[in-house]
Order: sequence, then structure tokens, then C-alpha cells
Amino acid sequence: MAHIDYFFTTLSPYAYLAGTQMEEIAARHGATITYKPLDVIALFGRTGGTPPAQRHPNRQAYRLQELTRQAKKRGMAFNLKPAHWPTNMAPSSYAVIAAQNAGGGDLGALCHGLLRACWAENKDIADDAVIKACLADAGFDPKLADSGLLEGAETYARNLEEAVDKGAFGAPFYVVDTGQNFWGQDRLDDLDQHLAGHL
Repeated sequence: MAHIDYFFTTLSPYAYLAGTQMEEIAARHGATITYKPLDVIALFGRTGGTPPAQRHPNRQAYRLQELTRQAKKRGMAFNLKPAHWPTNMAPSSYAVIAAQNAGGGDLGALCHGLLRACWAENKDIADDAVIKACLADAGFDPKLADSGLLEGAETYARNLEEAVDKGAFGAPFYVVDTGQNFWGQDRLDDLDQHLAGHL
């Protein structure tokens, strides 16, 4: 049975546009998933990437067009300039880590709920009330937002190091234990084909 290490940031528009496709693909092939939220800006710094705000205007303009097209293709509500972007990714990331450790809910729904809150609902995912609502909606105890903060911080930092070690350089990034890596929500079909044994 294959395993996927999923490196992502709770603020990534591309992770939002992935929806729950990864979870559906994993279920279809009996694969397991470990969710590894990280600081993608720090990952860019470690692997030669450039944060969106520092990119050439041509690249910034293309990014806006591409995000709009991808959202339309997926039929997803999407705010191109959310009110709370960027914001502090750490609190929501710690909540994902705490929920994964606690179990009992739907991690895919939690991650997508946080991403949707930012990119479709104009909510601040650094806000404690928003995080707790997303936890509750995904079947987790909202109090997880207040627990395991030290462990969350340590795991968050460790996820960054692991991402670099495993070849990640952006988000969303999918590392399969077969040795194959897939970058971006637009490579989920390739991940599906790989797990099916075709790629």
C-alpha cells in the first residue's frame, strides 16, 4: 500500500484548488496520507523560489489569470484577492498537526475548510474562532486549537526540513514512498495514474 507525504501550506490558493482530489485518489488506491503543513515562504528561501510578491510583474499577472481559470474549470468559488492574505499560517498549521495527532475527524475536510475560509469566504485563518469552527466542521474537538502548541511548532519546523530533504520546493507537493514526487494540484491526475501503476 502506497503512502503519500503531503507538504502544503494552509494559505496556498493551489492547495485550495486541489479540493479533496488527493483524498479521493488515495482512497481509490488504498494509499495512506500524512499531512505536513509548512512555511512555504521559508521553503522558497531554501530551494531557490521567489515569494509571489517579489516575482516579476509578468509572472504576477499570469498567476492571477491562471488562478481564475483553474477556479472556473473546477467550478469553485474563488476570491482572487482575499481580505486576509497573506496572514500568519502557523496557528492553522498547528491545528492541523494537533488534529492529526488526536485523530477522530476528517483531516482532508479540515485542510480544505481552512483553505476555503481564506480563498472563498474572506475569513482570517489566523483567527482562533475561524480555526475552531473549521475543526468542529471536520469532526474534531475545537479545543485542539489551544493544545499542543509547542509540539505543533516543533513539527511545523521539522516538516520544512523534511520537505527539503525529500525534494519539495513548492506547495502543494506530494511525495510518494515509491520515490515519485508530484508538484501542484495540476499534477493530481499524474499521481492517480502513478498509483494505478500506469506512470
